[in-house]
Amino acid sequence: MATIKEIAALAGVSRGTVDRVLNHRGDVNPQTEEKILKIVRSLDYKPNKAGIVLAAQKKNLKLGVVLLGIGNPFFDDVLTGVREKAEELAGYNCSVLIRQTEYSLKQQLDAIDALLAEGIGGLAISPYNDSAVREKIDALCDRGIPVVTLNTDIENASRLAYVGSNFYRSGETAGGLMRLMAKGEVRVGIISGSQNILCHTERIAGFTHIVTSHPNIHIVDTVNNNDDDQVSFELTKKLLSEHPEINAFYFTAGGVYGGCRAIETSARKDDTVVITNDLVPTTREYMQKGLIAATICQQPFQQGSLPLAILFACLATGEMPASENNYVDVDIRIKENL
Repeated sequence: MATIKEIAALAGVSRGTVDRVLNHRGDVNPQTEEKILKIVRSLDYKPNKAGIVLAAQKKNLKLGVVLLGIGNPFFDDVLTGVREKAEELAGYNCSVLIRQTEYSLKQQLDAIDALLAEGIGGLAISPYNDSAVREKIDALCDRGIPVVTLNTDIENASRLAYVGSNFYRSGETAGGLMRLMAKGEVRVGIISGSQNILCHTERIAGFTHIVTSHPNIHIVDTVNNNDDDQVSFELTKKLLSEHPEINAFYFTAGGVYGGCRAIETSARKDDTVVITNDLVPTTREYMQKGLIAATICQQPFQQGSLPLAILFACLATGEMPASENNYVDVDIRIKENL
C-alpha cells in the first residue's frame, strides 16, 4: 500500500504538501496539486482511517450547525439527531456548536459568522435561499471548510452534500394524496412557510405539477406564515372567509396547529381535506381527531445526525460522501398507521 512519504517522493514535494492536498487545506500550487492527485489515483492510495481518526482526536475539531425555524416543533427531532451525534463525536475530541434562527437572512448570516469566529472546521446548515448565503457557503468551501445542507437545500452553491427530503417528490406525493382523498370539485388553499426556503417552494412546485393535470382540482391561493401558528391561524381564517369555496388545504411547512384551529372553528371542518407535512405532537392530535387526512414525514433525526457524520468523515479521514444528494424516505402517515 502506498504511503504519503512515497507519494511525496514521486511528486518531488514535502509530506506536508501531500497532506494539505489530501485534506483539502489549500495553499498548494494548482499544477502541483494536480500532479499529486494524479499520483494518488495511479497508486490507488487509501488513507489509514484508524490512524487518521486518532490524529483527528488531537486536532480538537469543531463543527457548526445552523438551523432555521425557531418555534417550529419539527426541528426538535432534528436537534435530537444533532445532539446524539455530537455526543458520539465528543469521544473523538470533536465538538459541535449549534445555532438556531428565525426565517431571517440577517440572523442566519450572523450565526455563520459567529461560528466562524469560534473556529469551526465544517458547517451543517438549513440555508435561507438567498445569494448572500450562497456566497457565504462558496467562500467557506474556498477556505477548505466543507458545508453540508440539511432539511432544505440552496441552489448553485458549492456545498459538499445535502441531507433531507426530495421536496419536489414530496409535493408530488401530496398532490397524489389530494387526488385520492378529495372528491368532486376540489378548491385548495396552500399554507406555506416562506418564499425564501427552497424546500417550501419545491413542495408547492411538485404539488402544482400533479394537481394541474386533474381538471377537478384547483389551487385558489397560496399564503406564507413563516412557520408561526398565530399567523397561520389568521391567514387560514381569512382564506376561509374570503374563499368559502375552499374545501381542501395543503400545509407545506410549520404552522399546521394554528391553521387547523382555524379550520376546526369554521363551518367547513367536517368536509375539508387537509394534507400536511411531518408528525409533530399537535399534528398527531389533529390526525386522531380526523381533521388531518394524511401527513408526509421526512426522518428528522437522520437529518440532524447524518450531516455531522459526513463532515467528520471528510475532515478526519478525507472520505467524501458516496452521494451528493442523500434523500430520506417519503413516509406517508394516516390515522390508521400512527
